[in-house]
Amino acid sequence: MASKRLIGGGIVASVLASLCCITPLMALLAGTSGLASSFGWLDAYRPYLIGLTVALLGYAWYQKLRQEKQKACNCETETNPSFMQTKSFLTLVTAVAFLMLAFPNYAKVFYPAAKTQVSQGVVQDKAKTQTVEYKISGMTCDACTLHVANEVNKVAGILNLKVSYANGNALVAFDKSKTNIQAVQKAIQATGYKVTATNIQK
Repeated sequence: MASKRLIGGGIVASVLASLCCITPLMALLAGTSGLASSFGWLDAYRPYLIGLTVALLGYAWYQKLRQEKQKACNCETETNPSFMQTKSFLTLVTAVAFLMLAFPNYAKVFYPAAKTQVSQGVVQDKAKTQTVEYKISGMTCDACTLHVANEVNKVAGILNLKVSYANGNALVAFDKSKTNIQAVQKAIQATGYKVTATNIQK
């Protein structure tokens, strides 16, 4: 019973540790963009949740190996345990937990059409082109930047786009005859992240 709690706790902790990066993908798949930033606040606790996951699963492994050693020493024979009590199940759970923890590192593979940097390569009339930096709060990983880029790319007239969660911004060049600052800002905020400032680039 105790080992089940440890395993369950390890899985829950690993999911919570990556929820801030999983949510943008789930929001995109569900078509509910505004939910993308719902769990961004968990990013501050990610190191602690990773530590908790490792500690819980580590202790579960310690208990499992100790039990097997005791059985070997006592030469006990007993009926076959259920799959959830086997080392195979614990191995599977550990693998899933570490895949969850590593999710922010490979989240971009789930966004094949989205790009954080876009350039259409067409020479535009400079008089019609405007470049604006949007300061954005709430982005914590590549999944966040890809989610923002995916929404901004839907706006007509986007010429160039660079989104960075590290810098907390999106640098967007667009055709003023097709869109404007407010339309791009609306697209960004539709993801649930907040535009805190706009700076027109010269």
